[in-house]
Amino acid sequence: MNNITHKNASLRTARAVAEVHCSATTLDSVRESKLPKGNLYDVARAAGFLGAKATPSLIPHCHPVPIEHLAIDFEPIQEKERGKIIIRVYAQSVYKTGIEIEAITAATIAALTIFDLLKPVDTTLEISGIKCVEKTGGKSDRKKYSGANHTAAILVCSDSASQGKREDNSGKIIQAELERYQMSIVEYKIIPDEINEIQDNIKKWVAEGVEYIFTTGGTGLSPRDQAVEAVTPLLEKVADGIGEKMRQYGNERTPLSMFSRSLAGSIGKTLVVCLPGSSGGARESLEAILPALFHAHKMLRGGGH
Repeated sequence: MNNITHKNASLRTARAVAEVHCSATTLDSVRESKLPKGNLYDVARAAGFLGAKATPSLIPHCHPVPIEHLAIDFEPIQEKERGKIIIRVYAQSVYKTGIEIEAITAATIAALTIFDLLKPVDTTLEISGIKCVEKTGGKSDRKKYSGANHTAAILVCSDSASQGKREDNSGKIIQAELERYQMSIVEYKIIPDEINEIQDNIKKWVAEGVEYIFTTGGTGLSPRDQAVEAVTPLLEKVADGIGEKMRQYGNERTPLSMFSRSLAGSIGKTLVVCLPGSSGGARESLEAILPALFHAHKMLRGGGH
């Protein structure tokens, strides 16, 4: 099974359909509830529910997804000498991966159940048109947020890295992740964790119109962790939700994330994000907020919320 531990839970929806084709007389029997095995739709709906719930047991790579809403509806349609029953499924979940396979399985099992209930009276049955007609959440929604055509600067705040005593890893991780989203990195700089130096670099980049500034390091509790103290007085608006999201995401992976003072806010039309200095903390923080963070560009220029 694919690793989904890095993904964020979000609202996922899916619509699936299937069709069962039958004779016109069979469709009349369905309408009149004159079938030897009893009520068609109630049994098929219940079977669809069971099929959706059993999906991870049937499809090897499917993760167990919490099905928080599932609706199955039927529409009988007369077509001259033939008829068909359209099965429509709508599913919802708040989870890390999609729910379309569950919806398709529900439609398929409901169709097979209808086939089973109708086969004593019809030898011309046919199942067709099984497909997912719509899905939302996950990659399909994330595509609308892009880092393309946006600029960013990275400021590594570390005494030891600036003195050459250790190699910087967190800044390189940030750069690689931003470039994966097609952002243009205008400058990458390593400086000591000094308040004045941090502020001078941020002010310079803001004046140059850099759209996103990412600092790494200086968000802990040690005496030399000063990035938050440097950035806070510069911010015009604090985006509490960004910091909360990074900590919440991190706390799901390690309890040590509660010590992070990760911060984000705006200076003019620039968004500043303070990330942890550890490689894992920097990576996980970006996983938590990208690509939705790119919507800030529009908001800072008076666009929609």
